Amino acid sequence: MTRQGIIEPRLSSPATIIPGVGGKKSQALEKLGVFTLEDMFYFMPFRYEDRRFPKPLCGLKPGKTEGAIAYVQDIVKRGNQTEAVIFDDTGTARVRWFTDKIAGFVREGMRLAVYGQISNYYIEPQFTHPEFEILAVNQPPTIIGIVLPIYPANSDLTQRILRKFVNTALNDYAEKCLQEFLPSRILQRYGMMSLCEAVRQVHNPDDEKKFIRARNRLSFDELFLLQAGVMMRRKSYASKYHAKHLTPGKLFTLFTENLPFTMTDAQLNATHEILSDMAGDMPMNRLLQGDVGSGKTLVAECAMIAACDSGVQAAFMAPTEILAQQHYMTLTKSLAPLGINIALLTGSLKASERRKILDGLADGSINIAVGTHALFSENVKFHDLALVIADEQHRFGVMQRVKLAEKGTAPHVLAMTATPIPRTLVMSIYGGLEVSTINELPPGRKPVRTISLTPPEYSRVYDMIREQVHEGRQAYWVCPLIEESDDSDLHSVKEAYDNLRGIMPELRISFIHGRLSPDEKAGIMHEFSSGKIDVLVCTVVVEVGVDVPNASMIVIQDAGRFGLSQLHQLRGRVGRGEAESVCVLLENAEISPAGHERVSAMVQISDGFELAEVDLIQRGPGEVCGIRQHGVNEFRVADLVRDEKILYLARDEAELTLKDDPELEHEPELRQEIFRRLGGVLELATAS
Repeated sequence: MTRQGIIEPRLSSPATIIPGVGGKKSQALEKLGVFTLEDMFYFMPFRYEDRRFPKPLCGLKPGKTEGAIAYVQDIVKRGNQTEAVIFDDTGTARVRWFTDKIAGFVREGMRLAVYGQISNYYIEPQFTHPEFEILAVNQPPTIIGIVLPIYPANSDLTQRILRKFVNTALNDYAEKCLQEFLPSRILQRYGMMSLCEAVRQVHNPDDEKKFIRARNRLSFDELFLLQAGVMMRRKSYASKYHAKHLTPGKLFTLFTENLPFTMTDAQLNATHEILSDMAGDMPMNRLLQGDVGSGKTLVAECAMIAACDSGVQAAFMAPTEILAQQHYMTLTKSLAPLGINIALLTGSLKASERRKILDGLADGSINIAVGTHALFSENVKFHDLALVIADEQHRFGVMQRVKLAEKGTAPHVLAMTATPIPRTLVMSIYGGLEVSTINELPPGRKPVRTISLTPPEYSRVYDMIREQVHEGRQAYWVCPLIEESDDSDLHSVKEAYDNLRGIMPELRISFIHGRLSPDEKAGIMHEFSSGKIDVLVCTVVVEVGVDVPNASMIVIQDAGRFGLSQLHQLRGRVGRGEAESVCVLLENAEISPAGHERVSAMVQISDGFELAEVDLIQRGPGEVCGIRQHGVNEFRVADLVRDEKILYLARDEAELTLKDDPELEHEPELRQEIFRRLGGVLELATAS
């Protein structure tokens, strides 16, 4: 409080400090995410209108949105509308407003600034329901002659009101609240605008060059602060916790020497990187990414065997029971002969089976636990958990991975994903997270041929299925919904199942979806994998992990409704055997332009990493990796596609800044800003 009793404005001050913000206006702003002064400063326009050059009336062109300054020659009410004739030195034009209230305060002889859509009224140009402003004789307009910001709005907040609130906040509080925090050497090296000027310019740019400089400054701020913050937290974590040294021994040698095939160079490199991390003092925090079918599970097996060689336990977490069961069977087949004891822990276990497994984990007689989210239940205790592996890591919340890691003392953590993450996203979100990439397929794996069909071509797909089954192979048919819905035209599993049985009664057709019990799903998948089912109609329950080498065809109905990464995951369910495989994408007659764009990308691109970059551009980073849940990626200005170069620059400057001053003792303003903006979020980022 000041001596006068007036509250000193801060970035955290409520938006109601701005004159006019209160009641319904305050609630409407909150719906747009504006709660504080800082939110108002960073309430970014989503586009701009260049109104710098008003036109003479004779130069107005129908179909354009333009502005002019003119005088009112005549104005009348016509029903619930208002019509006016305006003039300047070059001619006349008509103006029509869809309200009769205008005539109450706009009169003949008044000088107006007008901006809106131009149409023809006989031979005269006409403004249709334009914005307008009444001007004194020499008064400059505020709605034209400028570059005008256009904000996200709602029914309670017009653009005029939003601009008024933003400009009031800038004029009254920006100088007091927006304090510089970047080191002077960075500002000088790149000739950056001051923080206050940059915020002003993104709202009311003087010209294009200043706008770009301002936007780049604010993008750099966000990326630099996140990079520096994550680096600081990782170094702090490493100084506090020391991991156990896990090294391969006799079991590892026995396993690798008896593999019936040769690991790819990419698998060997990834294995070497992981084992090197596990042998060090600092807990491993590594992401293993590889395209569908690239052999990530084998690399994970090598890590788990090294843990067993070192006399500690490992946990392997999967997002679904089907995938957990499949990993359990794969690991049991490979590792049980080595004397490694593996247990499967899921939510559907009987009480007696669960108690037995819990006892084995607690006394250390179970070496590896495979399971779903059941692994991080409170009553699950490990004897000595030193390695945590999370498959399809983006499907788990950050706190879920944290809870599992907390069951050990600074365990090594390996996250795996078959959804390749763009390099810019890895760098920005995961900061110092190390990444191993498997970018080649094992010998014998063939790319899956992908085609798209429109409704008139659908009959082709039935002949293709018959041909595959005749040759002794199997097919998936994937639908978005489980049952028919009156308010959706997406095809349901039940509808597709009945339709296919009617068209191909000679084939063995079954269905599976997420609402079936775990035992029912496991039974159906066992029948399919053993060849007793020709065509499996399903939902995206088969998206990850299901491995049926004999399945050589997958049909995805209403393909435009699926996300790009999901389509690629589904395509990866086939192509796992020796036969050439095909993915058929069926386009709905009502497919959206964005959906068609995704289908086209799938047909043209087979490489998952290239598709990940396309997906980032189409959807945005938060959706791609599911990281909006804990707020790390909610940039207000930065765009990871547009600002890739700025991201690399921010990373380099963060490393340089922290090299000689790891705790930022000589940059207190920067340290304060990092923890003010990102303190709570960074706790989660370091554990992700």
